[in-house]
Amino acid sequence: MNVRSRLRWDAVPPATGAAVMATGIISVGFHLAGFDALSVADLWIAGLLWLLLALAFTALLVGDRRGWTARAQTPPALTAVAATTVLGVRLDQLGWTTAAEALLAVAAVAWPVLLTSVLRHLGRRLPGSAFLICVATQGLAVLAATLAPHTADWLAWAALPVFALGLVLYGDALRRFDPGQLTAGAGDHWVAGGAMAISALAASKLLACGVWNGGAHTALRVVTLVLLGVALAWYAVLAVAELLRPRLRYDLRRWSTVFPLGMTAVASLSTSAAARVDRLDPLGRALLWVAAAVWLVVAVGALRRLRRGPGAAGATAAGGGAERAVSVPDD
Repeated sequence: MNVRSRLRWDAVPPATGAAVMATGIISVGFHLAGFDALSVADLWIAGLLWLLLALAFTALLVGDRRGWTARAQTPPALTAVAATTVLGVRLDQLGWTTAAEALLAVAAVAWPVLLTSVLRHLGRRLPGSAFLICVATQGLAVLAATLAPHTADWLAWAALPVFALGLVLYGDALRRFDPGQLTAGAGDHWVAGGAMAISALAASKLLACGVWNGGAHTALRVVTLVLLGVALAWYAVLAVAELLRPRLRYDLRRWSTVFPLGMTAVASLSTSAAARVDRLDPLGRALLWVAAAVWLVVAVGALRRLRRGPGAAGATAAGGGAERAVSVPDD
């Protein structure tokens, strides 16, 4: 690979995966809410962005191993895993089980490599991107549990310890999270709530598998409702923080705001069906339209940035957050 080509792929920041995650989860939500035309449109956008991310990921790995290694040490690299699992969930909704299984395999291979690399370099007083260690892990649990009912029960059993590990990683990220990000973060501070929302979604998918009976089913239902309650509490705290300290300028990390908004909506819709709590359905639908509106605002900001130039400022902002995530090592 020549230098010019390498630089072109290097201009695609790892945080681009958050745009795939955001668009993909809103596509999933629109499908659950019965808006299939909007869902398919978002799926096309998410699919094309995922292909761009996959090509950049591969090209950098082949052409600049040192650069790839440096990126793999930062939490935004884990958006590649999370984005792959979200896309897999949407493909499964279309009945494309084989494609979803292939994406699960890709994510399962990349996950331990990237997670280990990120954990080895994770520091303290971090932005919200630290919670991606949980998000990527729970993404695997979500996709495996989603596939389990019409493929193999062992996927549900495999998803259960991954789900539990995701909760442990959430606790680790929480102790490293800088609370000041609630009023100073550039967008990725919302992942603190999004990670809890995807944990609730994973629990709801496990609950819906039909593998658990008796006390295990009851316990999982309680866990699902508790996790969703915590996710909704995070949503309220983060929304109030935005009102108290508005941050209206476009930043690439705002895609990491859209994803938690959409994930909380989908977790509410999924929990409503799995736990049979009907009142969560209208809540999920309302939150889905909020997420879609914010997606549109962020997309317009991204297009305006692209018209001014190939994302130098946005890439710098995302890179700055990634660098900060590894700059203060644990004692």
